[in-house]
Amino acid sequence: MNEHGIGKPLDYIERCWREQDPGRRTTLIAWHEGRFAGWLHLLQTSVYPPFAEQGIPEINNFDVVPARRRLGIGNALMDAIEARAFERSAKVGIGVGLYHAYGNAQRLYAKRGYIPDGRGIADHGVPVEPETTVYVGHDLALWLIKERPAGSAT
Repeated sequence: MNEHGIGKPLDYIERCWREQDPGRRTTLIAWHEGRFAGWLHLLQTSVYPPFAEQGIPEINNFDVVPARRRLGIGNALMDAIEARAFERSAKVGIGVGLYHAYGNAQRLYAKRGYIPDGRGIADHGVPVEPETTVYVGHDLALWLIKERPAGSAT
């Protein structure tokens, strides 16, 4: 997927394909004008321990091809995956990176009603303690939750 600006190793893509199962992982892929535009996954068991312990499914690895952003593709993917998540759970979670490359995602999640889970930032899913040094990379994240809208089907 490197030609799309979404660098994922082939073994990761193959693992996602093998894990396709509504009880484990659901992957949605978006196309725009006949070309790959983005994807995201719903993990029934989150990689973030607090979500896993509470049974909160996780939206994971959400990517929209940079050249196809701001066309509504991300919102369409999120609408579809949230609908699936809310069929099984009253809440859905997502982690977002903290540096500038995640700025669009941070804004999108806030606009969609996601709020911090209240545990602060985590590195590789482990809460960061005060006065520690961390590496600012893809695994340093703020974890967010969205509740099923009132009146939605259970």
